[in-house]
Amino acid sequence: MADKHFNIGDMFEMVADAMPEREALVCGNSRATFQQLEQRANRLAHYMSAQGVKAGDHVGLYMYNCNEYIEAMLACFKIRAVPINVNYRYVNEELLYIFDNANMVACIHHREFVPAIAEVRDAAKDLKTFISVEDATEHDLSKIGATEFEAAMSSQSDQRDFDERADDDLFILYTGGTTGMPKGVMWPHKNVFFAAMGGGGFFSPLGPLEQPEDIVSRISENQMIGMPLAPLMHGASWWYACILILSGNKLVLNPLRSFDGEGIWQVAADEKVNSIQIVGDAMAIPLLESLKGNEDRWDLSAVFNIGSGGAVFSPAKQEEFKVQFPNCFITNAFGSSESGNMGMDNGNKKEGDSSLGNVARSEFMDVIVEGDSPAEARHAKPGEQGIFSRSGYIPAGYYGDEAKTAKTFIDVEGKGKIWLLTGDAATLEEDGTITIFGRGSNCINSGGEKIFPEEVEQALKAHPAIYDALVVDTPDDRFGAKVTAVVSVREGFDVSLKAVQEEARKLIAGYKLPRELHVVAEVPRGPNGKPTYAEAKKIALSQEFLVS
Repeated sequence: MADKHFNIGDMFEMVADAMPEREALVCGNSRATFQQLEQRANRLAHYMSAQGVKAGDHVGLYMYNCNEYIEAMLACFKIRAVPINVNYRYVNEELLYIFDNANMVACIHHREFVPAIAEVRDAAKDLKTFISVEDATEHDLSKIGATEFEAAMSSQSDQRDFDERADDDLFILYTGGTTGMPKGVMWPHKNVFFAAMGGGGFFSPLGPLEQPEDIVSRISENQMIGMPLAPLMHGASWWYACILILSGNKLVLNPLRSFDGEGIWQVAADEKVNSIQIVGDAMAIPLLESLKGNEDRWDLSAVFNIGSGGAVFSPAKQEEFKVQFPNCFITNAFGSSESGNMGMDNGNKKEGDSSLGNVARSEFMDVIVEGDSPAEARHAKPGEQGIFSRSGYIPAGYYGDEAKTAKTFIDVEGKGKIWLLTGDAATLEEDGTITIFGRGSNCINSGGEKIFPEEVEQALKAHPAIYDALVVDTPDDRFGAKVTAVVSVREGFDVSLKAVQEEARKLIAGYKLPRELHVVAEVPRGPNGKPTYAEAKKIALSQEFLVS
């Protein structure tokens, strides 16, 4: 028998063997026990192998939430292939970029996306195998040479007869990059397991694993039922799904295509969900509104935890949840695609503090002060501000981007210990704790979605009427921040917000579109032509040049 490793495939198999009949996964009307999940993943793994997918190959997962998403992830891990999350909101250029940048050889997708794939597949030279998950659409699979998901598995063995795996098999998570195009964060399995999944110790008093076989002893005796509300294409939801499954708990996926508070509470009541994971106020607000408008409609007595990560979860909304769920504990985690879980807010924020929260410093968690070059970076002194950083279990870098890797993963003070710079501004307090202030760059976080101004600006400037454009964030009650455009218009032209959105939608996904438009005579730039974002934000906040 092959040795076991800190590999998600190995650990899942041990959990499935320990309790095959326990229910593992629910999404809408689809349900699966651990044994069924194991067998279906084996069949899919055998089919992909038969199509030539091998260890190290990249497989796109281009789906809405569904059981097949989890089955596909596990199937990849079983044959040491690498699953790649594809944002289903992407349009032509974005989709082509990730298919090509990730060097995908296969793609598992909902049938709805056949036309989108057909538009870009010829330019993605390595992409040969397509497996289509059924939905309500009837697109012709022959258009891209796809095989239907169930048909692909029907003649395959459900036996486990795969090669030995390794701790450093990769789990790649695509996230936004500084240019706006997605970057593939390369996580070795062992590192992501300990950095983002608690090392198997989230639900056990025994704490993190010491060896892979310990996973069985961490299985919860009383099964907990957890429900991440974000799509699985987002890292926080994907990781939470793994946390639940690897602890023998039940994963309930949100089957709804749009965020519907009433629909979500109905699922939570039907499935007796214990823990709900949200992404900040963007989800908190509609959930709370649904509760206020439907008192006593649902039996939510099973809910004992509401946790957030990935976006601002305001103290006011946390307090509102405490009113609705007086016996519930609220958690607010810090982290990113590159860092995993960087801890929970420890409640040490001072009154009037505008920070995101406060966490403990450790030998693996610190504030790094950047110099003019990576070689000049140093550890912060008490009272200094710098970049929230992590060492230890961190990614191996960005896929295919050595330059960005070198800037983000650095050897601080030449001690041979690599630190990840998260990009979040933070202060090392006199008491040794770390106060976090959020993204130090111009990245816009709108409801947990990362939106980069440069990308939106390029889309806006493709409009024939727009001469110049800058994009900033302005406050939004629901999403925390909204995309706001400050533009100048060519002589003889006129623009409206709707017209600008319609044109930009041809180039960027809908969630990146500006929600406000401000037209000025000249977009603020410095003498060297560089954008003056602070001035653009002042213009936007003044509302003086707002155009509807």
